[in-house]
Amino acid sequence: MTILIFRFRKVDKARFEELKSGAKEIETRAATVKYQSIAIGDRIKFVCGEDSFSKIVNKKYHWPSIEAMVKEIPFKKIMPHVESVEEMKKMYVSYPGYTEKIQKFGIFGFEFKQ
Repeated sequence: MTILIFRFRKVDKARFEELKSGAKEIETRAATVKYQSIAIGDRIKFVCGEDSFSKIVNKKYHWPSIEAMVKEIPFKKIMPHVESVEEMKKMYVSYPGYTEKIQKFGIFGFEFKQ
């Protein structure tokens, strides 16, 4: 079993808390090489500043685009704080380098055992 660390920036602390509480059911990351080896059963440690928690991957998705992702998964499971897919896309664009990474690699979704 692999243990990987997913870091959250302090400005994204609310997203970290949503994931910790279970309100955010799916964590997404650009599907770069760093995340390609993650498999069902792996433990992910989430870190934001001094806070951390871990969850076990129950399901892994790989989509070529945000559009493909929201056709399969309701956007509120990914970003419960946004009110529309358009607002969600704006969030992804705000993450450094994400537009290019998603265009090149697609996007992974990780669902966890609660």
